[in-house]
Formats: sequence, structure tokens, C-alpha cells
Amino acid sequence: MKRFWTDVAVDARGIRLDDRPVRTPGRVPLTAPTDALARAIADEWRGVGDTLDPRAMPLTGLANAAIDRIAADPAPFAEGLARYGESDLLCYRAAEPAELVARQAAAWDPPLAWARHRYDVHLEVTTGILHRAQPPATIARLADAVSAYDAWHLAALSPLVTITGSLVLALALAECAITPDDAWTAAELDADWQAERWGEDALAAEARAARRREYDAALRFLTAL
Repeated sequence: MKRFWTDVAVDARGIRLDDRPVRTPGRVPLTAPTDALARAIADEWRGVGDTLDPRAMPLTGLANAAIDRIAADPAPFAEGLARYGESDLLCYRAAEPAELVARQAAAWDPPLAWARHRYDVHLEVTTGILHRAQPPATIARLADAVSAYDAWHLAALSPLVTITGSLVLALALAECAITPDDAWTAAELDADWQAERWGEDALAAEARAARRREYDAALRFLTAL
């Protein structure tokens, strides 16, 4: 789509293009829940060049998801995110070599300890990739934590969970219990380990950069709520 507007404005947290409201794909007016997020989304529209590329507008995409996909019935969406707690990245450790084991413990033990204390849960940690079930009470409490968030926070949490592979890291980010860089380092630890030993090809580096852009966008969205 070619750019068809000149001016972008925020009106009552809604985005307007030449005095026409921006609408979601579901034809609902795109209205943000906070001034900060409305301004950030408006900036995306101001930054469009000659051609509109939705892939370059992640905040708008997350807002569309919150309004069109989640808001009407957040419970199933929250339930889907909560299921990541059943196989959280931080609970699956290497058995060797010792250096990798130590690196995983240093990066992954603190957020797990935070989750245990914050939600009063027990999280099973195992070695290898075979599934190890978490206690039902743990899954229930983590599900309650996720379901407490509104549609907008759930929209931001979704890419954070899927990119990191960790519900614990996403919840810690939402509660400012871990820094974005520390969470990213924890999520990419195994990939970093492999790259240090075997190198990283161009496609893998490009994929990692794309994940980081999506991760940063989700954090900007979350921070603006």
C-alpha cells in the first residue's frame, strides 16, 4: 500500500491520518490504553516512507492483536501462553560440559528463584530434553498469574514468551524483575554457546537479529502500557 496521508495525530489516544481514524483489520478504531503507547504507535505511522510495510510497524501489529484477537475473550489466549510453563526453557539443562552447566546455572537459576518466591511454586529442573512434568499446583498458579493481565499486556507477553521460550522470563520482564539484556542473554545462552564453538552462519545471524527486533518491540509496547 502506498502512503496516502500527510499528517499523523493522536486524538483521545486514537491515531488519525489526515483526520481519518486508523482502524484495525477488524475495522475497529485503533485506540491505545495509554498516552505513551498512542504516541509510540503514531510515531510508527509518521515513520512510514512511500510504501506501508506492516512488518516494520510492530507496535501497530500488537495493538491490532490486542483489540481484534484478544480483547473479546482473553481467557483462551492467556491459557495458551500459560502452557509454556509446562516446558519452560530454564528448566531443561545440559548434563555437560561443565562450563555450559555452570553458565546455565548462573543465568537461569536467579529468574527461577524469583518465580518460586513470587508465585509460591515449585519448578522441577531436569537435564536433557525429555519432558518432565511440573506439579499441577505450579501450572495452576502460573496460569493465574498470566490470566490476571489484560488484553494489551497479553499481546506484549506473547512474543516475549515465544521468542525466549520461557514463561518465567516473560513474567519477570513484565514485573521488572530482570533487565531486558539479562533476559535476552538467558534466552540466547545455548545459541551463544554453539556460536562460540562452531561459528554462526549468515542465516542464523539474520534470524537472531530479527528475533531481537521483535523482542525489543514487544518490550517497547509493554513499557508504554
